[in-house]
Amino acid sequence: MNGFREKLLANLEKSNESDIRAQHAATKTDDEIEDILFQRYREELAGNARLKQVIERGKSSDTYRFIPQFHFELPKNSDGLAQKLREEARTLFLQKRSKELLDNNELKLLWSLLESHHSPPLMGEEQYINYENYCKVAGIAGEKFKRYLTASTFARLVVSSSYPGKISVMSLFNYAMRKVWLQQTRIGLSLYDYTGQGYLNESDLESYILELIPTFPQLEGLEKSFHSFYVCTTVRKFFFFLDPLRTGRIRIRDILTCTFLDDLLELRDEEIPKDAQEMNWFSAPSALSVYGHYLNLDKDHNGMLSKKELIGYGSGTLTPIFLDRVFAECLTYDGEMDYKTYLDFVLALENRSEPQSLHYLFRILDVEHKGYLTPFTLNYFFKGIQDEISAHRAEPVNFADVKDEIFDMVKPADPSRITLKDLIVSGHGETVVSILIEFHKFWAYENREVMVTDSTASNGEETHNL
Repeated sequence: MNGFREKLLANLEKSNESDIRAQHAATKTDDEIEDILFQRYREELAGNARLKQVIERGKSSDTYRFIPQFHFELPKNSDGLAQKLREEARTLFLQKRSKELLDNNELKLLWSLLESHHSPPLMGEEQYINYENYCKVAGIAGEKFKRYLTASTFARLVVSSSYPGKISVMSLFNYAMRKVWLQQTRIGLSLYDYTGQGYLNESDLESYILELIPTFPQLEGLEKSFHSFYVCTTVRKFFFFLDPLRTGRIRIRDILTCTFLDDLLELRDEEIPKDAQEMNWFSAPSALSVYGHYLNLDKDHNGMLSKKELIGYGSGTLTPIFLDRVFAECLTYDGEMDYKTYLDFVLALENRSEPQSLHYLFRILDVEHKGYLTPFTLNYFFKGIQDEISAHRAEPVNFADVKDEIFDMVKPADPSRITLKDLIVSGHGETVVSILIEFHKFWAYENREVMVTDSTASNGEETHNL
């Protein structure tokens, strides 16, 4: 940074500084003159003809006098000075925002003030505070606390309060802590947003997760050689659900508002129940399990999965027709699937009721790329189910009956075709997709009434024995 500053000052000295100062001495301050000198050097360094053109246009057009320029292009990669300036300005801005947040001592002070100014009587064991005392706390606490103790905050909390005109001291404190945490997390994520546009691409989020790993007690046992696979496993969930259109970037705001970040930061706890770890995609046992299944499927140990190897996924009854379409639509390398593509596949099949999963699976089912499914499309995939039925020597199922049942479930806007929107709105998207791509899911659906009857009879026998 010192070398950059010296270079800048040296170039400013080369400019015709005395002439510029004499020209603007009567109308400009020293700081403003230095800005002019700096801007001139910047234009010379970058050769930014477009900026000069805008300035000239502004001199000759009344529009630019009344409507200031509000769009500024991002600096080009070749413009090293502009990029450095943007980076430094963004860092200073984030540091300033970080200083505005409450630290641990200030949070303790807030709790102490709320406790000492609560409005008696106690409601059970919980303390409540009325608006008058709330305002007193805001005044005593000081300027830094006022953004957390606004009238609108009290109004929002009083709506859900059990006692009219009062809010829970604990609810208010939790609100303040949550707000501080969200702002801290936003600042932390923004440090990886190198363009300052409010988005993170895949490599940005990977860097963020990689630096978080040492702060999680629950990941202490992970070998360093597995860190890259853990980061990949974690990042894929964020991008699968927050970037279903595959734009290659996700908004920081979306990361903050989804529940994934809460699940990830649970790993800071010293102790997590075993069942909770198994349910958390980001836990070490879960990540190791997903990667372990991938390795088990990789029979030739080349680090990739072929169609023949992927047939063993899950129950082992995904139809060959469906898997052919998976490899036709998804990114593969010489006809084989890598770990990242496999993660998308797993997330789609394990969360079939979610809109993002239905979007993924619909793209595979849409053989003709028309944006909708027709009876022909349904029949194309159901042939794979019929082949499995024949292989198990079960009673054949008429496709016309299945087709009618699917259309009755979905109730599409156009009775001749089913769109992705129809599937999502119907609430039966998971069922429709499952009976077309996986034999054991179809068999469970086809025999659901028998299974319910058997379950009821079994429960009846247990009750009788009791």
